[in-house]
Amino acid sequence: MQPVNSTIDDIDAIYTLYDAAIAYQKTKFHRHWLGFDRAMTENEIQEKRHWKIMVGDTIACIWSITYQDPFVWFEKDKDPSIYVHRIVTNPAFSGNNYVKDIIVWAKEHCKSLDRKYIRIDAYSDNEKLVNYYVKQGFTYLYSKAPEITPDSPKHYIGIELALLEIVVE
Repeated sequence: MQPVNSTIDDIDAIYTLYDAAIAYQKTKFHRHWLGFDRAMTENEIQEKRHWKIMVGDTIACIWSITYQDPFVWFEKDKDPSIYVHRIVTNPAFSGNNYVKDIIVWAKEHCKSLDRKYIRIDAYSDNEKLVNYYVKQGFTYLYSKAPEITPDSPKHYIGIELALLEIVVE
């Protein structure tokens, strides 16, 4: 299973998966994403920072990455890292634990770019998700409120994020 870059032709499917993820979040936790700007996702696709795992002709999982995240990671953003965001599994492929595949891919991606950390965040009060990431190999560092900017997702307002990382050796 080899992750590949998402394409602009995937945009409607990506937003269908985001909508499904938000609906699922609403059933499992008191916080949820509030949707994402299409231009942001189109930019990620254009910059080859939006990824997918395909099973046959169907998108099974998506995520995006960035190489800087100063409004969440503050001083630690200076470290050579990749930041994984918005992992969504297609409900038809639930239970396949694609996070493990993403971690394997991210480690290789880090090595190819001479970066040392894979970083991820989650709502700090979502203990189930934070513990899941720890079980997948991430180390919980601490929780912190993100800096709010005009480009921040709306769901960042009034929250704390648990910050987790994997050191790539």
